[in-house]
Amino acid sequence: MPQMTFIMTNGTPKVVDAPLGLSVMEIAQKHDIDQIEGACGGSLACATCHVYVHPDWWDKVLPEDGKSMEEEDMLDLAFDIRKQSRLSCQIMMTAELDGLVVALPGTKTGW
Repeated sequence: MPQMTFIMTNGTPKVVDAPLGLSVMEIAQKHDIDQIEGACGGSLACATCHVYVHPDWWDKVLPEDGKSMEEEDMLDLAFDIRKQSRLSCQIMMTAELDGLVVALPGTKTGW
């Protein structure tokens, strides 16, 4: 099974199983990562699933035509937006994303 890493706000990595076909938001909820609330259930109506994507993974998680206007609008409501910000409900786990690294908002990453 693919795995991914969440960088927690204290800087520690949490490696978890990441079933194919689930969103990163669903994976976070499955593993009790409370900072990823996902209040809207992944319907692009909030920003409570905001994460930072590690630069090594950015091109693989960004849609070919970029973030949707809806995602951009919701990110405007999120805390501490950065270039690597994405809504985790919009990143679906695939075999290509095995090893994906994302950080939670508020994490001091240097990226």
